[in-house]
This record gives sequence, structure tokens and C-alpha cells, in this order.
Amino acid sequence: MNARMPWHMLDTEREVPTPEGIELNVRLAGPVPRALAWSADLLLRAAAFAALSVPLRALGEVGSGIMLILWFALEWFYPTVCEVWFGGATPGKKALGLMVLQSDGTPVRLTASLIRNLLRGVDFLPFAYGFGLLSMLVNRDFQRLGDIAADTVVAYRESALKHGAIPEAAPLPPSKPLTLREQRLVLDLAARSPLLTVERARELAVLIPSVTGTQQPQSALTRLLSIANYLIGRRT
Repeated sequence: MNARMPWHMLDTEREVPTPEGIELNVRLAGPVPRALAWSADLLLRAAAFAALSVPLRALGEVGSGIMLILWFALEWFYPTVCEVWFGGATPGKKALGLMVLQSDGTPVRLTASLIRNLLRGVDFLPFAYGFGLLSMLVNRDFQRLGDIAADTVVAYRESALKHGAIPEAAPLPPSKPLTLREQRLVLDLAARSPLLTVERARELAVLIPSVTGTQQPQSALTRLLSIANYLIGRRT
């Protein structure tokens, strides 16, 4: 093995089948990038707590009580708020290009995010995330105990969005807002289309009429490619 190979190249790629019969490629993140993201979030939380605690100290015992509540919220609810309402990632994960997903490739749900984050207390045991690290090392999807309980994985954000492989087409905005899962589905199929026969690409495009707005094979593929170009920021 090349000793100079980037650490992220050691992580695995997983194919996630969707109900539409299309498989999404998701590259899962291992312990090293996840530890770096956690460290970045820890520093961010500590900095925020330090900055807010300065004025709170002037309030005496009331300020001390507020500081305890603040630290509890930053420690246990900050990750969930970021994962559910800010694209599946805390600032630390975004800096490393990571995001939390359900194991079926759909966006992480509120209940699942709460479970995976509250169980960090178990993953931390006996010290320094010992159980969590052991779980990731023996699990093919790099899931810590909280991920297993919540049915979640941590993946590279761009793993299913191979923009360079998407054929150029006239950009077309979708007729309705697309969920994160729908966007990933469109981009992954558009990226795969050059590797498929035209007939097969059209068959797959027909399977998502809620996105393309048509079940006519040729039109469905044309619209899908145009929407994909719009999503990755290409403009005429």
C-alpha cells in the first residue's frame, strides 16, 4: 500500500438501493476524519461557552446556573440541531466534508439524531470514546454504538455528487423544492448516465416522475440532466 495515500482514500464506498430501484454511492467516513470533526466541534463549543460565560459571571449564582444549562445544551443538543436543520452536519463535520445520514441514504431524522448524540455518553466509555472506536473498527460501516442504535452513518458529502461526470445540459430549475435525498438521487443518476446505455438511462429517469414531471423516457432523461446541471450551479 502506498504510504503516502491520503487517509480518506482508505474509507469504503457503499451502494445504497432506493425504492425507485436506483443505487446511490455513499463513501463512508472512518474514525480519523470523524475524530478530527469532533475535535473541531469541541473547540468551537468551548470557545462559545468561554465567550458567553464572561458576562454571565457578573450575575452570580443565577449566572452560574445559566452557564450549566448552556454547557448542557451545547454538549447534547448542539449536534442534533445542526444535523437535523443544517444539512446533516455540525460545523466540524462540514469543515471535513462529512454529513450524517440514515443508513438508507435519506436525511437524518430528529429522533435518530437525538439517539445517536445522547448515546455518545456510552460510546465515550471507558474513556476517550473507547467503546465507540472499537465499534467503528469492527463495523463495516464505521458505526459507533450510537449510530447502530439510531440506524445512521457518517459519509462524505460529495460521495454521491460526482459533478465532473455530469454531462452538460441547459440548466433547468426543478418545478418544486427537492429534498436532500431527491437531489442526491438526481445527481447520482446524472453522473452515472454516461456509463449506461441511452435506453437504460431513460428507463431509470422515468422512475422519478415526481422530479422530472414526465414519464416519457426521452423527455425524462433530458429534464433530469438539466435539473442536475442546475443543482451543481452550471448556468447558461
